[in-house]
Amino acid sequence: MTPYAELWCQSAFSFHEGGSLPEELAKRASELGLAALGIADTDGVYGLVRAWKAARQLNLPCLHGTMLAPRQDGARGEDSPTYPPLPLYACSEQGWSRICDLLTLGKQPSDPHGPWEGKQSFRIGLEPVLTHSEDVVTLLGHEWLDHPIQATELAEAFGDRLYVACWRQLLPADSRNTARAEALAGQLGRPLVAVNRVLMHEPGRKPLQDVLRCIREKVPLTQAGTLLEPNAERHLKGPGAMSRLWQDHPDRLARSVTVANRCGFHLGQLQYRYPQEVVPEGHTPMSWLRNRVEFGAQERWPGGLPTRVRTQLDHELKLIEKLNFPTYFLTVYDIVLMARAREILCQGRGSAANSAVCYCLGITAVDPERSNLLFERFLSEERGEPPDIDVDFEHERREEVIQDIYEKYGRDRAAMVNEVISYRPRSAIRDVGKALGLSLEQVDRLARTLNTWSRGALSESIVAEAGLGPDDPAVHATLALSEEIFGFPRHVSIHVGGFVIADDSLRARCPIEPATMPDRTVIQWDKDDVDAVGFVKVDVLALGMLSAIRKCFDLIEDHHGHTLTLATLPAEDPHVYDTACRADTIGVFQIESRAQMSMLPRLQPRCFYDLVIEISIVRPGPIQGGMVHPYLDRRDGIEPVRYAHPRLEPILSRTLGVPIFQEQVMEMAMAVGGFCAGEADALRRAMGAWRKRGGLEPLVAKLMVNLQKEGISREYAQQITRQILGFGEYGFPESHAASFALLVYASLFLKTYYPAAFCTALLNSQPMGFYSTSSLVGDARRHHVEVRPVRLQSSDWDCTLEPDGRMDPTLGGTEGIESRGLAIRLGLREVKGLGEEVGLRIMEARR
Repeated sequence: MTPYAELWCQSAFSFHEGGSLPEELAKRASELGLAALGIADTDGVYGLVRAWKAARQLNLPCLHGTMLAPRQDGARGEDSPTYPPLPLYACSEQGWSRICDLLTLGKQPSDPHGPWEGKQSFRIGLEPVLTHSEDVVTLLGHEWLDHPIQATELAEAFGDRLYVACWRQLLPADSRNTARAEALAGQLGRPLVAVNRVLMHEPGRKPLQDVLRCIREKVPLTQAGTLLEPNAERHLKGPGAMSRLWQDHPDRLARSVTVANRCGFHLGQLQYRYPQEVVPEGHTPMSWLRNRVEFGAQERWPGGLPTRVRTQLDHELKLIEKLNFPTYFLTVYDIVLMARAREILCQGRGSAANSAVCYCLGITAVDPERSNLLFERFLSEERGEPPDIDVDFEHERREEVIQDIYEKYGRDRAAMVNEVISYRPRSAIRDVGKALGLSLEQVDRLARTLNTWSRGALSESIVAEAGLGPDDPAVHATLALSEEIFGFPRHVSIHVGGFVIADDSLRARCPIEPATMPDRTVIQWDKDDVDAVGFVKVDVLALGMLSAIRKCFDLIEDHHGHTLTLATLPAEDPHVYDTACRADTIGVFQIESRAQMSMLPRLQPRCFYDLVIEISIVRPGPIQGGMVHPYLDRRDGIEPVRYAHPRLEPILSRTLGVPIFQEQVMEMAMAVGGFCAGEADALRRAMGAWRKRGGLEPLVAKLMVNLQKEGISREYAQQITRQILGFGEYGFPESHAASFALLVYASLFLKTYYPAAFCTALLNSQPMGFYSTSSLVGDARRHHVEVRPVRLQSSDWDCTLEPDGRMDPTLGGTEGIESRGLAIRLGLREVKGLGEEVGLRIMEARR
């Protein structure tokens, strides 16, 4: 039996063409004993990281490449004819750079020096392929015999890195195609290599592959005809099956291994470097980070740095230096400085709230003295991974920061992160149903019956609920294939704010393409892929409440003469907590929903950590896990605090023995669930992506078994597993909650002491939150704020404040805060149907 490597394989990331996920292909290739697997998806490398990760775990060599179909005239017109497909594989990092550059060029606008005007279809001529051939292997199929001049040009450019591919797929044309491939090889003087042009990991995927092809071509299955593969032979085959197919030419099989050995590049060889211009001359990254931290510490604590904070800073800085991450912190600091230069309010959230260094740099605003979070949850020597810092910016002005990043670093060095949108039950039902010939009405009725996004949602019970015939074969096929397609990539989008910034060309490491949104460019990998290859991502996110708070601060300074910031708000004000306990929270960040309002009088928050609990407990995780009532009963003294196992006490003591946060579940998995640190981290990642990729259920099942082995009751173990699934629906780690709790406190403070300014800022930041303009106005009036109607002679576009001739009764007796009463004048923005352009013209005419 001759060894064999499959050199021509497309995965599901050749969107609506390949019928198997990269992980399925890698697993099956390993089972079959293939020497290597080459993944060459159409016009991109979107799924390559997943293929590489899966193959690496199986010790299977994975060839890195793509497949292009160059345009014959290099034009972008849809009708422009193409040459036959051309798989390309990287021999080295230099070859990989050539492939990435080709894919970037193919997505650029017609004028490569013009603006990035939005997503482009892939179009590239043959000439760029010829000039990007160094350290790249290519395969030519027999179809290139019809293009002898171009085939000769390719042979001259690629030299001995060009091979002629031949395949046999049990079709009448096999003999003819083989003869044509032999003729092409003789014409070019290049050797033949056997391939199978794989589209699926097993022949049973043929029905799904047919449906995917119909979705791509936008035709029903009954009209697809020759668009479909004539049989199921384009599946992975082992050396035995391929040896039988090619028993007359075993050398062509053996050559596949030779070719695979030449393509030795893998993503683990990529080198990533942080931007270096954030470090001024005369400093090292670490010395400049220490300088900036000391400067920030003096601003935060002008009266002297507390001993506890000094110890914490020293600990963090030593670990940052040991793991060589100072430039990453300086890069995020630089982005925050960009926002400050434009007077844009921003605040870090997530695990960065655990860091005193981030607080001193002004990245976060949560005082480490007010929290008991552990820095190791943010940055750990054991994990050795770069930290993940998310920064929220005013939602109306975040685009300014994004464009500043592009302008400073250039679009070759900075790009946003891709996001793969995967099939879920509703989208699967709609696409598969149309392909199988169901009417739009039938598809809509089936999709509307689904009230869940999880696997197993597509049961036959929804057929009856939708009023469709239970014996209709098209309906049954729709259900079966929709379940099978669940988790497949449907299309690509753009991450909400993830940025990758490199010291040199990013497009030499991953292709860059325009997003649908103008002036946005993205790399072809998503956030999990970026983590896997060691790129560091900074999340530049948008938050409406920051816009409202900044506008409120401006109004307060203009009308009351008080200068406030998130970091200087008076802490632990009892009147602020009184407002929360009354559930007087219309317009307040995170605790304005009806569910939160119902919880507030029961929880009675009286300190900052109570707010952290409040915004976390009304979430799918604690609710599905049945943890809400036990926590409240223990808080009220109705039920004693107890722990299911002694090792859980240090983990759960701060939440009265009840797990509320993601981090606690992960710690429990390690303490009593038999998980190592790596498995706990896998659990965290699965909770964040299980709807898209699955993989959570096996971890949950293992955890449940291990908990019971430790003597924990089955009922409690089931509660924990239900809670984990709830976290998967909407995860809310404690560090994230702590950052948000500061904005909860800030908005509560502003509502308590400056109700007119707070309401005005909310109105000027719409749309946001749960409540309409009329609800916000009604709430302001209930707080004795006069709200005056739109007036042509005095209303600006935004709502404004004007004196009402009295002292504000809500401020009377408040220590340190005095003010005259103010009324809200509604702005022209509140006039239905009146656009901003017209409003500004009215204001200009009035002047």
